[in-house]
Amino acid sequence: MTRITIVTDAWYPQVNGVVRSIENTNRELARMDVEVVMVTPQDFTNVPCPTYPEIRLSLATYGQVAAAIEASQPTAVHIATEGPLGLLARRWCLKNRVSFSTSYHTRFPEYVAARFPVPLRWLHAFVRWFHNAGNGCMVATASLERELGKLGIKNLLRWSRGIDQTVFHPMVLDERPFDLPRPIFMTVGRVAVEKNLPAFLDLDLPGSKVVVGDGPARAELEKRYPNVLFTGMKIGEDLARAYAQADVFVFPSKTDTFGNTILEALASGVPVAAYPVTGPIDIIEEGSGAGALNEDLQQACLAALNCSRENARKLARNFTWEAASRQFLNNVLTAQGRRPALPGPTKGVSPSAV
Repeated sequence: MTRITIVTDAWYPQVNGVVRSIENTNRELARMDVEVVMVTPQDFTNVPCPTYPEIRLSLATYGQVAAAIEASQPTAVHIATEGPLGLLARRWCLKNRVSFSTSYHTRFPEYVAARFPVPLRWLHAFVRWFHNAGNGCMVATASLERELGKLGIKNLLRWSRGIDQTVFHPMVLDERPFDLPRPIFMTVGRVAVEKNLPAFLDLDLPGSKVVVGDGPARAELEKRYPNVLFTGMKIGEDLARAYAQADVFVFPSKTDTFGNTILEALASGVPVAAYPVTGPIDIIEEGSGAGALNEDLQQACLAALNCSRENARKLARNFTWEAASRQFLNNVLTAQGRRPALPGPTKGVSPSAV
């Protein structure tokens, strides 16, 4: 049996795209008879990250991480993040001459630079050093692959994302808990500086604005925008019901590498408004009628009001976790120098992700 050890600094109680991507991939890998062993901050003493307490930083030693990986007896090692655990796992793999793969989930340089006075060129050099030590760095989209290639990151492999359409789908609700004037423009995700929320909240739009999620910037933004509804974090059925009430999903981030919430909105039958940047341009296909991309986010929001909810739903059907997880498994085995155990995905993955 194939046994993959995944080392990640992003894990519960965080709720973000990294955690959900790994969680959904693990579920599909189990159905393929692939065993996954997780090495996460939950396994070690950890402390809150400065400026972002929801993120836990592990205080593990090299010996502790080495012991955890060795105990898992992996067929392959995948390092998901560039944090403390990722660094120690990288060190173990290189010391023991074990091939490994990595993934580029977030714009680490931009996120750090937004919080600390560190030059971007230093951070770009760090991610090159980190990822180029492995035999494959997984990225979610074609545009991100081109971008990272220009930064000098090598051995790039595509790993798309999926959506659980049994959870996220159009709903007819008996009541409308928000009870707000329509149209409702909604965004979902971490309420943090890198999400560029003021670009959405400052817009002059008809109807109402709703922010679903929590994070370090929530208190300040609630005070600054008293006419916006901040619901806090929602998950599962509650989150699906929230999406179902939106008329337009607004994705103001310019730093995300994909945007899982875009897929959740589309699957819920909600057209998307966003900037034409990595993530949205890889999902919202030109001419799909499922959303609008524009450098003027207000124009994108107004245009998305005229998009079809059925077209949004149709586009979401292109993305499945089964196909994305087959990509992940093939990439892991490719990084080990082995032949892929499964045929490359063609059905169920958006054309922009293959």
